[in-house]
Amino acid sequence: MNADDFGRHKLINAAVEQGCVSGCLRSATLMPGGVAFEDAIRIAKAHPELGVGVHLTLVNGNPVLPPEKIPSLVTEEGVFWPDHMTFIKKYFLGQIRMSEVKRELAAQMLKVQGTDITISHVDSHQHLHTLPGIMKFVLRLAQEYGVHAIRIPLTPIKVEAAELNSPMQLIGRAGLAFLAKLAAGKAQQKGFLMPDHFAGLVAGGAVDTAALLDICQTLEDGTTEVMLHPGTDNQTLTRECEWEHDFEAELGAITAPEVKDALEEQGVIIGNFTTLGA
Repeated sequence: MNADDFGRHKLINAAVEQGCVSGCLRSATLMPGGVAFEDAIRIAKAHPELGVGVHLTLVNGNPVLPPEKIPSLVTEEGVFWPDHMTFIKKYFLGQIRMSEVKRELAAQMLKVQGTDITISHVDSHQHLHTLPGIMKFVLRLAQEYGVHAIRIPLTPIKVEAAELNSPMQLIGRAGLAFLAKLAAGKAQQKGFLMPDHFAGLVAGGAVDTAALLDICQTLEDGTTEVMLHPGTDNQTLTRECEWEHDFEAELGAITAPEVKDALEEQGVIIGNFTTLGA
């Protein structure tokens, strides 16, 4: 179970720590440009049982490099473009300079390495690392930093299709599945470790206790990553992250006794990306 956006906000960091101490969370990915980055590092060092990866960020956040050095990646306000759809459109129109993508992602990895945190894996905000040109560079960058595990967000489309709210959601899910399958092939060729299965993209938005119980009770053989976005205060996080998401429900899910009981009954091992190499 991996908490994304670690370091984005102190209320997200607090949920990660609570999920680690009182629940079944053992993995998180750190947003290098997050305003609560230093607070996240403090928590990570206090809890060595928490595997910490790098949540490479190219949208909906703050760059590590000065905005003037990466003009194609940022708005006039000096922040990244607001979402993956805006980025992808610009990417395929040739308006995103790959040289700037490479410099920014390298700076993000360097920033995390400079904290002396052992990097467990890499993934990305809104899954942009699965784009073909970016994936190739991310794999090379990860290898340079001695990281050999990566997220592959290959979620089954058929399971969710009946629950999706619009045709565009189905198209988006199918597009991600296609990119993830290509990314998995490239990662396997390079010898990267990755979970066998991926969960956490649910039609209702949040992985609440009922959704997490369903995931836990229908696990397939092998390893499964469950992507999560827990937080401690919906009102504040919705406003400051500009995202209508039930952060509190996901925190409740990872700390729910019934989830822990369900996993124990099935003999499931709760680990992180370092477990893949065990």
